Amino acid sequence: MRNSLKLFILTVLIFAVHIVAKAQRVGLPRLNRTVSEEALVDYTSPKDYIIGGIVVTGAKFLDPNTLISVSGLNVNDEIKIPGERISTAIKRLMDQGIIEDVSINITKVEGKTVFLELALKERPRLNKIVLNGIRKGEKETIEEKIKTYKGKVITDAMVKNIQNIVKKHYLDKGFRNCAVQVQQIADTVRVNNAALVFNISKKSKVKINDIQLNGIKELPEWKVLSKMKGTKEKAPLRIFTPSKFVTKKYKEDKEKLISFLNKNGYRNAQIVSDSIYEVDDKNINIVLNVTEGNRFYYRNITWTGNYLRNSDTLALILDVKKGDLYNPEELEKKINGKPQQDVSSYYMDDGYLYFSCQPIETAIDGDSIDIEMRITEGKQATINKIILNGNTKTSDHVVLREILTKPGQKFSKTDLVETVQMLSKLGYFDPQKIDPKPVPQNDGTVNIEYNVEEKSNDNIELSGGWSGIQGIIGTFGIVFNNFAIRKILNLREYKPLPKGDGQRFSIRFQANGGFQNYSMSFTEPWLGGKKPNSFSVSLFHSVQDYSKIAERMQRLQGNSFNNPFLGGGFNSALYQGFFRNTGGSVTYGKRLNWPDRNFNFSTAFSYQYYDVENSFLLSNFRNGQAHDVSLGFNVSRYSLDNPQFTRSGSNISLNTTFNPPYSLFGTQKSGKLWIEGHKWMFDADWYAPVFGKLIFHAKGNMGFLGKYNSSTGYSPFGRFVIGGAGMGLQNTNSIGVELIGLRGYDEGVVYEATYNEKVEAAQATGTFSRTGGIIYSKYALELRYPVSLNPQATIFVLGFAEAGNSWGSYKDYNPFKLRRSAGIGARVFMAAFGLLGIDYGYGFDPIPGLQNQGRKAFTFSIGQQIR
Repeated sequence: MRNSLKLFILTVLIFAVHIVAKAQRVGLPRLNRTVSEEALVDYTSPKDYIIGGIVVTGAKFLDPNTLISVSGLNVNDEIKIPGERISTAIKRLMDQGIIEDVSINITKVEGKTVFLELALKERPRLNKIVLNGIRKGEKETIEEKIKTYKGKVITDAMVKNIQNIVKKHYLDKGFRNCAVQVQQIADTVRVNNAALVFNISKKSKVKINDIQLNGIKELPEWKVLSKMKGTKEKAPLRIFTPSKFVTKKYKEDKEKLISFLNKNGYRNAQIVSDSIYEVDDKNINIVLNVTEGNRFYYRNITWTGNYLRNSDTLALILDVKKGDLYNPEELEKKINGKPQQDVSSYYMDDGYLYFSCQPIETAIDGDSIDIEMRITEGKQATINKIILNGNTKTSDHVVLREILTKPGQKFSKTDLVETVQMLSKLGYFDPQKIDPKPVPQNDGTVNIEYNVEEKSNDNIELSGGWSGIQGIIGTFGIVFNNFAIRKILNLREYKPLPKGDGQRFSIRFQANGGFQNYSMSFTEPWLGGKKPNSFSVSLFHSVQDYSKIAERMQRLQGNSFNNPFLGGGFNSALYQGFFRNTGGSVTYGKRLNWPDRNFNFSTAFSYQYYDVENSFLLSNFRNGQAHDVSLGFNVSRYSLDNPQFTRSGSNISLNTTFNPPYSLFGTQKSGKLWIEGHKWMFDADWYAPVFGKLIFHAKGNMGFLGKYNSSTGYSPFGRFVIGGAGMGLQNTNSIGVELIGLRGYDEGVVYEATYNEKVEAAQATGTFSRTGGIIYSKYALELRYPVSLNPQATIFVLGFAEAGNSWGSYKDYNPFKLRRSAGIGARVFMAAFGLLGIDYGYGFDPIPGLQNQGRKAFTFSIGQQIR
């Protein structure tokens, strides 16, 4: 019995010593005292004391008063020593995560008064992060993500967070086996500072070798797997969706797979299990075990709560019939989907902002489901006020005049959605960041907040160079798309010109050798400020002096030389003429509300004066003066969702120009030509998403010249010149033609029937002309894919196939005889320079008699889409 008691006491003592030692190792609270204090304080018998003072030692960066406050101990507090208050104070200080060690010492005891010392050891601060094992560019990317940690106290949580950020960065790039080791190194120069060194081993990217899908019986397996956009098997031609394994995308794709099955009627489909196993260090296999369940169909759909709208009308809008495949996602779109095409718009366009409709499954019988549409109609809401946020450059009135949701009107979902489209069309804001928010008010009204983010949309063109033939080449052009003429006298608004009123001002100068071109235009989109009636004025003047070019070429190569641009050899002595063109136009336009708000109408009055001597540009008008007075009309419909990278919508326009029929009145005079006739041009673009980010674009263009009098012939000006990017013959106004691009061919060479004869004549006589056709057709198909949708640098790649031709007479017109081409290209939209494009095309139909058979592989375009 005595031995058992001794053994028990020994065991208790050993256990107590172990607990105390472990407590000190993990930093649990402890109260320290000196030998002299032990004579004053009996720790075996707790007593109450009054705190007479508290001092903090060891704190170099932390505020002592804050630390005392955190501890919970205060001067004049009554505490028990030893007691719970001391343990709690130490725990509270350690819980902050910024202290490495803390002890509370008794420095003095005077009767019932005790004086305490908080002895601290601070954790070091992070003054440097070192990333080893990765390239410089990768370091910069990761450092940007973790830069906010510098200067903060190093804690275990901080180290773990940085480690996770680094690992996630590489996991998202497919480095599934990435390892990150961390080492803390004290700074020998700066007191209480340290560096964290992260040794990163990315290892190899892990790719998906095989995906095994089990349990799919009815649907094609490939179709189900195609819904996993970010999780793909390795394949030789896989470019846009690489086969690297990313955990986040894999989780998202599993949800998409089930969603796809749900949309196809498999209401109870689920992934029973999935597994990922390594084939080797670089490859994994995935096994997905799926149960489809039964396929379901709609049976009866009933409506409740609809007191204001008829059930039959609602059913007609919903357009879901008995026997249709059960598809909850599609059903939701029909309830809350496109404006004017869904059930919610039927209510919300009449002010019922608080409308809601919940489809509830009321019965499941075999493969049939009954749905009850439970409607809450709510009250009509009128718009109280409009709030704008984010338009730091654009004036409020410019934004407000485009907004269709007006104060005092009933709320309308369609107006809200179309307002977003209107603001996108302006080009002043990032379309991705336009965010309208209805904010209900207590009085039953609603405020609408439009949150926008400004982007730069002014364009500048500045280039210069030297050519042995043309001499100094220079271009300066600038377009201000958000100009403010009313601030023109306010010098403080020049940044570099006044902005904010939505006006457009452009100016351009171009010169090279014997060519000079000057143009200027101004547009006010809201003439008078009350209605969207636009008013534009433009002026231009251009001169081409052939003698200067000929003289320079003669000095360089002698009297006879070859110039591929001009079609072969010619004698410089024949080129002593010029081509001058001066003109201007005034345009008035207005928006139409019928057939819908996307329609626009404009009319333009223009005048051009041509002075031509010995010109080779137009063989049917080589000498003389010509006056071109015309009245033009344009009807267009524009509904593109984003002008930089369009995903959906269309842009259709019909443009007509009429000159007076002078010949019918006998007013034509010898030596001066008064141009007469009419011109018709039709352009159409259509965009639609294919799948994912891939966009399909189709377009068609046609043009026709007409005449009033068969004896006068067609106008020598305004004809259609096809080929290249539609930019190689300088400016449209400067040469009196319409430039139409056709990739895969040289500038302006696509012309049918009589073109070869003109080339032969040019080579024989040393002259060359591009007359252009009186009729043309062009068609194109494109697939576009975005690389970057940053509004400051929108980049996308494309593949194209197009065909077109122009004809010199209606008798030769054959809409099926087209010059065909195909290729690839890229577009870069930069805020400062507009649209930059490069295409590589191959022309399938060579043009005989021309150098390289009229083909041109690379086509460049600046500041424009190829028409």
